[in-house]
Amino acid sequence: MSLAPPVNKQQLLEELLAERILLLDGAMGTMVQALRLDEAAIRGDRFANHHKDLERFSDILCLTRPDDITAIHGRYLEAGADII
Repeated sequence: MSLAPPVNKQQLLEELLAERILLLDGAMGTMVQALRLDEAAIRGDRFANHHKDLERFSDILCLTRPDDITAIHGRYLEAGADII
């Protein structure tokens, strides 16, 4: 198995910025709210017994609902975002 050579991400970003305006993704919080998840759905099995309310901690969804977060990012990329 051969691995791709490492990419200098800073250099790549600087080159792209010299060529054009880059678009960032949009309102992540709005997209998460649109999922209409209740506390149990946000917690998932992993954090079912956690001692704090997790409803306001949307970053937890990266662990409990990664497919939803991936889908949101995919929609931003489909809409033309360069950076997520």
